[in-house]
Amino acid sequence: MSNGVAHTDAIAPAVKTGELHPVWRRIFNGVVGLTILFVLWWLGGYILSANPTTESFADFGPIPTFHAIPELWGEGKIQRAISASGYRLGMGLLIAFMIGVPLGILMGRSKRFRELSNSPFQFLRMVSPLSWMPLAVLIFIAAWDQSIIFLIAIASVWPIAYATAAGLAKVDPAWFKVARNLGASRWHMLVTITIPAIAFDISTGTRLALGVAWVVIVPAELLGVTSGLGYLIKDARETLSYNELSAAVLIIGLIGWLLDSLVAMIIKRFNWHKGNAA
Repeated sequence: MSNGVAHTDAIAPAVKTGELHPVWRRIFNGVVGLTILFVLWWLGGYILSANPTTESFADFGPIPTFHAIPELWGEGKIQRAISASGYRLGMGLLIAFMIGVPLGILMGRSKRFRELSNSPFQFLRMVSPLSWMPLAVLIFIAAWDQSIIFLIAIASVWPIAYATAAGLAKVDPAWFKVARNLGASRWHMLVTITIPAIAFDISTGTRLALGVAWVVIVPAELLGVTSGLGYLIKDARETLSYNELSAAVLIIGLIGWLLDSLVAMIIKRFNWHKGNAA
């Protein structure tokens, strides 16, 4: 019996050593997934080019798309588009963060405010951000940059606010009682108890807000502006440059994926909730 156990124990490490490290396994799975996506994309482009009725759309395929990216880069179109969209995205998220975090803390700390605000906030949250475009144009008098920033902010504020409120709801109320008994002021409790306790939830809400903002910014830039990634798509569509259009879509997806991965890495690196980070 003991020999059988020893033999089994000897095999177990060998099996484990044959497994891929989690990091390499994620990389391998990512490469395989992207390869499958590329093959499906190439197959779709081939079907378009093989059919006489859709032959003019063959430039949507991967090969013409990859040829268009260096051309767009050489003309400076990609750099200008990223710069314009990045500015609008950053400003919109900053405004959403500055409004969403205090709003979430207020919802989490005040039961009365939470009960009064729940219905109107849920109603506003469910309104499509692009529905606010006519109002934004009227408010900012056709200042398109400010209008797009407004749309990004109003779309992004809710994930941050509700994530902050949910995080605060999980904080033990005894912490605040102890702090008050020790003579802590409201400001001291905010910076030493509240913010550190909900930092992970705020970070997670910001990641969700980034995803929403990135989805909103492209259609918002299809209206009125002459710069940005959305305008890059619009310009390619109007000139029937389908390879440039698909290149713009590819760049948008790549940048969005990189931004989300960066935020996820920051959350995992700088939060003590290691097990909860995505």
